[in-house]
Amino acid sequence: MEAGTVFFQIRSQFIFICINFYQVFYLLFRNCGYHIYQVTDTFEDLHGLSQLPGLAVQRLMAEGYGFGGEGDWKTAALVRAMKVMGAGLKGGNSFMEDYTYHFDPANRMVLGSHMLEICESIAAAKPSCEIHPLGIGGKADPVRLVFDVAPGPAINTCLIDMGNRFRLLVNDVEAVTAIESLPKLPVARVMWKPMPDMKTACTAWIYAGGAHHTGYSQNLSSTHMRDFAEMAGIECIVIDKDTNLNGLKNELRWNEVYYKMATGF
Repeated sequence: MEAGTVFFQIRSQFIFICINFYQVFYLLFRNCGYHIYQVTDTFEDLHGLSQLPGLAVQRLMAEGYGFGGEGDWKTAALVRAMKVMGAGLKGGNSFMEDYTYHFDPANRMVLGSHMLEICESIAAAKPSCEIHPLGIGGKADPVRLVFDVAPGPAINTCLIDMGNRFRLLVNDVEAVTAIESLPKLPVARVMWKPMPDMKTACTAWIYAGGAHHTGYSQNLSSTHMRDFAEMAGIECIVIDKDTNLNGLKNELRWNEVYYKMATGF
């Protein structure tokens, strides 16, 4: 048997293993009486799994499940809620992370991605199924879908535990076509410009306690998220084209007083 044939068989086995992960998870969640619609994992504790189940998680999200990486159950629940709210609307919703930043003074942007798990519902075109090494976790090379995300208006949202309440933090963004082909980033990815601008948005995000894991949506707006927060009885902070830092800091202070008083003295 030639070396190329052996290599192909091994790589194909990786794909079959990941497909089996998806089938097992799907059957467990849907057909065994478990009403589970969000899932999380961590590359540090995979136990008997031979690889981080990237493709399996991507397929589950495409089916409507929520996901949060590294045990982030809040983001998993948030992504699930966003998928329910966006059902039937054009576009998709996905787990997301600020992966890195493009600090060109004339064109500042965020590169959003994760090590594997971005939902194909937000893809600009047909994804490519690929196998690449993962430098952390100590497992086999994981399978994943690789694609660029469609440009256009979107929101980036996170859910924060403030101790006496939950805070929903929303940033309006504009996704753009990637300025480079990114051949050395073999994962799904999106570049966006946060509103009102990179510096203000990042500062406001930090002031509000924003997390690095988020729910990214193409078919929901900050208005949808405000309505959701009101129905859920939680706080909502929106960073948009009209945001200024002085006003945002005042809103955070006033909300802190309100939520202290709302629970009684």
